[in-house]
Amino acid sequence: MLRILDARTGEPVPAAPARRGLTRIEAHASGLDPTDLRVLLTADLLVRALELGGTPVWTILTAPLRLAELRTAATALAIRPFEDGRDLASGLGEAQAIHVVAGDGGPVPGPGPVASVAPVVWTGAPGPHAGAEGTRPGAASADSDAGRDAVPGVAPGASPAPPRLPLPDLLADPAALRLALLSVPRGETVHLDRAGLDRAAGQLTHWRRAVAAWARRPSRPVPEDVRVRLRAAWEDDLDLPAVLEVLRDVETAPGVPDGARFETYVYADRLLALDLPSDLGTLA
Repeated sequence: MLRILDARTGEPVPAAPARRGLTRIEAHASGLDPTDLRVLLTADLLVRALELGGTPVWTILTAPLRLAELRTAATALAIRPFEDGRDLASGLGEAQAIHVVAGDGGPVPGPGPVASVAPVVWTGAPGPHAGAEGTRPGAASADSDAGRDAVPGVAPGASPAPPRLPLPDLLADPAALRLALLSVPRGETVHLDRAGLDRAAGQLTHWRRAVAAWARRPSRPVPEDVRVRLRAAWEDDLDLPAVLEVLRDVETAPGVPDGARFETYVYADRLLALDLPSDLGTLA
């Protein structure tokens, strides 16, 4: 069963307490920057993980500013569409609501567990598009604590949001950005630079070519111990770095047929959404 760390209480809680009961995932974004996209990405991962376990999910996006632009950026990052939070009054009788917020997102309206997401910090040189589109409303400079509200259960100032990030430049390779974000636990700040994004892009190229090569071999089922490790990882507070580590192990593990490697990567990609089979059918 998927469990998440509730920022209200500091304790792990089931993401879907009623078996197959409808769960509402509500993402709260305050603006348009990579931290807001990480909030939406975390909500997207929650949805995918719950659906893999057979739980129906209703997704809501609450964003007071630049909603259309945020949706466009989310689509580029392979994040599934959300319904508008303004339609929240027409509830569907969900068994539980889970709120996904940035660590500086302020008080969360309504009951339910809170999944807090640490910020994304660009540590490289500013891109040509850096500017107002990378500013979080009310964000202060890195040297100031002004404007930082606390999520219930999260220490004030624990997740500072930088005032500027080059969002359009980061989205030049959305899959590489998605992998870079998945590689860091959601409670830890993501420090991005050009070298890190290049490494992520290189890893994706390598995996996609490997998956295409393995697809030419006879199919074999996902090894049961691998399936157990994958599910144990993502059901433990969405531990995506552990999921990626399983894939690295499977790639090099002796005795695993190539057909089983292929099926493992395709299975994991139902959660990761990195389009790992995208090179299928291409010439070697």
